[in-house]
Amino acid sequence: MNIRFDFSNKNVVVTGGARGIGLEISRRFLEAGAHVAVWDYAPESLEAAKKELSAFAGRTHFQQVDVSKLASCEQAAQALPFEIDVLVNNAGITRDKSFAKMTPEDFEAVIQTNLSGVFYVTKSCSAKFKAASTNKRIISISSVVALYGNFGQTNYVAAKAGVIGMTKTWARELGRKGFTANAIAPGFTLTPMVEAMPGEARKAMEEKIPAGRLGKTEDIANACLFLATDEASYINGATLSVDGGLVV
Repeated sequence: MNIRFDFSNKNVVVTGGARGIGLEISRRFLEAGAHVAVWDYAPESLEAAKKELSAFAGRTHFQQVDVSKLASCEQAAQALPFEIDVLVNNAGITRDKSFAKMTPEDFEAVIQTNLSGVFYVTKSCSAKFKAASTNKRIISISSVVALYGNFGQTNYVAAKAGVIGMTKTWARELGRKGFTANAIAPGFTLTPMVEAMPGEARKAMEEKIPAGRLGKTEDIANACLFLATDEASYINGATLSVDGGLVV
């Protein structure tokens, strides 16, 4: 039997929600009946997402947000047209280089967006959650590389590992206040960036995965929706690997 998610009485914020995995998460919550605030840094991505999600125009709120800036996050949280049930921290960037070539600017840019940004967004949104709810959800997108490292990604791995650490801390601190905090660690996923890779490179990636295929954005979105359900209320402080068995 197919799982049928119902979020018709839920309000969701998705950062980086206009592209790639974030767009699919936004779409899936909307399809399940939620009201969704799509936060993204790039105006062109927001415009494209408005067209992509036009069927849900009455339940979608778009906001340009720079998650690396606390003031931008606070302004966006204040502009929300609803109280929050679910926050999905998905926004992130890459500045990949080997350690020898990585500049302090490369390192700080990724840390500021991918780690500090998760803190800034969650801090800004904390007062916007439904006070009386006992099923408040914070879901943060980490990465499989946070679990085993990756060449050329000192900054990205450090940030995504930090996200897991923050998630565990929030699970302990906020659990008695009706929250669960969990992380998702996607593996190699078919985003536009991966789809643009040469075929041989993609094949080499697939051969490393026990499931025999790359992930789809739907795989990550489905995991996100599951963790957001009331039925997942006893899952707290977990990191869910959605990677086809890559880290087994």
